[in-house]
Amino acid sequence: MDNSNLGMAIGNVQYRKAKLWQIICIAFNGFNGMAVYFLIGLASYSASIGYGIATLIVGGLLTFTRIFDAITDPLLAFLYDRVNTPFGKVRPLMLGGWLIQSLGLLCMFNFFSSKGHGVAVFLIFYMIYVIGYTLVNMTAQTLPALLTNDPKQRPTVGVWQTIFNYLTPMILNIVVYSVIMPVMGGNFSQEFLNVVTWVCVIISFVGVFIVCIGVSEYDKMENFEGLAKKERLKFKDMFNVLKNNKPLQCYIASNASDKIAQQASSASIVGTMVNGIIIGNMGLATILGMVGMLPSILFAAYGAKYAGKHGHMESIVTWSRNCIFANLGICLFFVITRFTVGTHSIASMGLTLILYVLFTFICNGFSMCVTTANTGFMADVIDYELDRSGKYVPAVVAGTYSFVDKIVSSFSAAIATAAVALVGYTTTMPQPGDPMTPGVFWMALCLRYGLAICGWIITLIAMRFCKLTRSEMVNVQCRIAEKKEALKQEAV
Repeated sequence: MDNSNLGMAIGNVQYRKAKLWQIICIAFNGFNGMAVYFLIGLASYSASIGYGIATLIVGGLLTFTRIFDAITDPLLAFLYDRVNTPFGKVRPLMLGGWLIQSLGLLCMFNFFSSKGHGVAVFLIFYMIYVIGYTLVNMTAQTLPALLTNDPKQRPTVGVWQTIFNYLTPMILNIVVYSVIMPVMGGNFSQEFLNVVTWVCVIISFVGVFIVCIGVSEYDKMENFEGLAKKERLKFKDMFNVLKNNKPLQCYIASNASDKIAQQASSASIVGTMVNGIIIGNMGLATILGMVGMLPSILFAAYGAKYAGKHGHMESIVTWSRNCIFANLGICLFFVITRFTVGTHSIASMGLTLILYVLFTFICNGFSMCVTTANTGFMADVIDYELDRSGKYVPAVVAGTYSFVDKIVSSFSAAIATAAVALVGYTTTMPQPGDPMTPGVFWMALCLRYGLAICGWIITLIAMRFCKLTRSEMVNVQCRIAEKKEALKQEAV
């Protein structure tokens, strides 16, 4: 790596810095991650419409596939360790993973859907998608630590990733529900799913391709070396990481609880209940939500500045606490609105519309700050493991985290579908314009906001046991620098 990528020395540390355009390029993984995430949010509709699978069975199937997803993480971590090609490590893994995930998605949502197939075919293609997506996503999680270890620049990586992670589904929501859905008849159908699938697959390819351009300078084997003699990874290495890496344990507890809430609340059936039933205008409500989200991207920049000053761990704690209060506020807004002017008033010009956009802005803004801090904290955990064990094993850290995280959060789809079934949707899915019963109203609020509040409470508890503060991270980087210098002296 040339000297232009080296930051100024602090203590015994010569911080590694990336160029801004490279940081922006790897953030384009949000195109892939969020496009696929958006599409998988429609899996319940695909299962029901394309394969005739009942609502409760769908929840069970999606829970099973999530557990399968978790199992693939540690296995693919070993693949990551063994890949060494003339084109590097990261780029072949990401492009190969994209090809596999796209094949699974196109077959599941389009090529084989509504062709008379049942549970087995749906499940097979879902599992193929999981393998490909895990390969892309797990590789992408290792990139922030690879590009920079500068405590001031590392939050910047999180800012750009947060921006793309929010802008991509924001634009997709507007295009899909305000443009594509009206053209396709105004409801969920096979023709609608076909078009959306191709849109998401194309967007995901653009994202992966740009990531490969941004990481090309760093995708060299010398950048994946640790502080100890290179050895083939074993399963016991993953257990060792999970057992002895305390910050990773805290991060898993924090993120797994948040992930359950995030996936359950972002499911398309929950969005339909909130936007299409409670607010009463699917397209307009989606746009309002996006309008409230767009200015909150400014929070990401402020959150990065805060993290650069106070550290990623303290940022997670501060903004999680703010998220709790903000989401309690929007819940109270919905309750008051329901018993006064009615929630459908949100879809018309007036005070309720302004308040809804304002609350959405605040909630999304605080949540963006948490997401920005989480990105940097994972990179901190990878460096902490290098200092602790002498091994640079980003895929093992990411894979161990993802394994536990996905096992725990595998129940999010089952929670959402079971909860919806409790309010009457046992054989069908919620559709825009359905009656807003009390059960639908309260269940939608619990799924959209209540679960998230519980997740942030668990985050606050978990981070009380974590000691990876900003000052400790400076010590970690100093120790790593000293050990690398000692290795160079021994080699002379």
